[in-house]
Amino acid sequence: MATAAHHQPDIVTARLRLRPLRPRDAALIALHAGDRRVAAATALIPHPYPPGAAEAFIERVTAPGATERCWAIDAGEGGGNGLIGTIGLEPAGDGVAAIGYWVAPAFWNVGYASEAVEGLIAFAAGDGWRALTAEVFQDNLASAKVLTRAGFAWEGEGEGHSVARGAMVPTFRYRLDLG
Repeated sequence: MATAAHHQPDIVTARLRLRPLRPRDAALIALHAGDRRVAAATALIPHPYPPGAAEAFIERVTAPGATERCWAIDAGEGGGNGLIGTIGLEPAGDGVAAIGYWVAPAFWNVGYASEAVEGLIAFAAGDGWRALTAEVFQDNLASAKVLTRAGFAWEGEGEGHSVARGAMVPTFRYRLDLG
């Protein structure tokens, strides 16, 4: 398993390029993550989205020694910035990583989240991870469907804190063994 200190490759799918984040992504991250629907579907994105949060996020996940690996979900052509979301892996110990992602609402229901998750699964399997886990809020059935279509198995229910909602929210937990 590579760590963030190692080279983080682009992951290319049929319509997307998952690429390392760069400072110039901050404006689009702030725009898209600032949408209440995105923030409410995630555990860690606040709403309203504070000034400087996108820059701090990029700096944190690209810093030397960072353990979390995060990619821009980029639908742009010709090298332009077509960031429509982010996807990442957070090591959870013993060869297991938690996967997290979000896609901007303007790009919902066209399969981008599924394509990004499948691309990251292929990368993680080749990178030596044993398993991936995920947790989604129970009212986010679209993300639950993305995970089950990608082969994740339901593991149970729980509760997770949503910064945007300022509350504990019921969750579904999933796992995908990679080999």
